[in-house]
Amino acid sequence: MRFTKMNGAGNDFLLINNLEEHIPPADLPRIARTLCHRRLSIGADGLMAVDAPEQGGDFKMLFFNADGSAGEMCGNGARCICRYGYERGLAGEVQRVESPSGLVTGCRIDRRNYCIRLTDPTCIQLDRPLSQDGALYSCSYIELGTPGLPHLVVPFETLSATTPDALRPLAAALRSHPSLPKGANVNFCQITGPDQVLALTYERGVEDFTLACGTGTASLVLALTKQGLVSGQDVAVTVPGGLLRVTVSEGDALYLTGPTNIVCEGEVTDEEL
Repeated sequence: MRFTKMNGAGNDFLLINNLEEHIPPADLPRIARTLCHRRLSIGADGLMAVDAPEQGGDFKMLFFNADGSAGEMCGNGARCICRYGYERGLAGEVQRVESPSGLVTGCRIDRRNYCIRLTDPTCIQLDRPLSQDGALYSCSYIELGTPGLPHLVVPFETLSATTPDALRPLAAALRSHPSLPKGANVNFCQITGPDQVLALTYERGVEDFTLACGTGTASLVLALTKQGLVSGQDVAVTVPGGLLRVTVSEGDALYLTGPTNIVCEGEVTDEEL
């Protein structure tokens, strides 16, 4: 089985071309759990499979988190798979990718940078306070696409001075908060300047902080835009893995721009599979 490893602002993925490999979809969760383990196998935040389109797109994207759970969508992964599709001749300069939560459109900017229009928000709750360990957090809750990919936006004024280790217990508790039936990706954010934001995301399925979360970045910019705290135009979001830019357009359309990186290509020989 051939694979390609890519990352988008440090959010890393294993890509499998299932147009060639013909792996039964039921086997992909086990493959994801095995290959994404960082000490026992190749290691990644998730696995993506390119498959045949069913609704008029150029190709279909199947996404699985590192724990094998199916993901609705992934913004950094979508940028990577758009580049993969372009360079493998599956799509042109504009890529139409079918995802479990809806159609994602990508656009090649240059060799490494891609802009994608994410699935549209289907739930926006700007005032969703949550109580945890006796403290009340003024959160927003946003879902992207159908079924909705859930995101919690948590303003955190001292994020730049707080370590991930110090935030991890709170992040894990909010990720599985009893008032959130599906759980949520938890996006801590701090405004650091005009249209400049610092962000850190604790992701479902990875169950830890990642170096970047594209859908989380877009969700937090949408919330901050609606609250009048940023303009919504080319907002620069610094994440541990680099810089992402988000524009909120008419009708709350979300555009995410950022880098991609092809790390390596090879053949899986993992004997656990």
